[in-house]
Amino acid sequence: MTPFQGVLLVVLVVFTLFGYKIISQVPSLLHTPLMSGMNAFSGVTVLGCLSAAALAVSLGSKALGLLAVALAMVNIVGGFGVTDRMLRMFDKKPKSVADGGAQSGEGE
Repeated sequence: MTPFQGVLLVVLVVFTLFGYKIISQVPSLLHTPLMSGMNAFSGVTVLGCLSAAALAVSLGSKALGLLAVALAMVNIVGGFGVTDRMLRMFDKKPKSVADGGAQSGEGE
């Protein structure tokens, strides 16, 4: 491992712990809106991963680039899935006849 790779590994570990500390203090009601906002940043992460994988020379670097792209895409798809589920909770559902609600145009 080169000294540059060692520095990058230390930066990764420090910011992983720092991010975990910050996220663990966010109230649970704010997690979903924050996740939907972070999807845009994850898109930038995918572009960075693709650029790094494209410039990789060794097979190990290409494999790590592929893994980075895959994990970033899982993050994006999962984030959009959670956001979609959250937004569906706020959709107004039409009242059915069984519920006693009148549909528009019925019985007139």
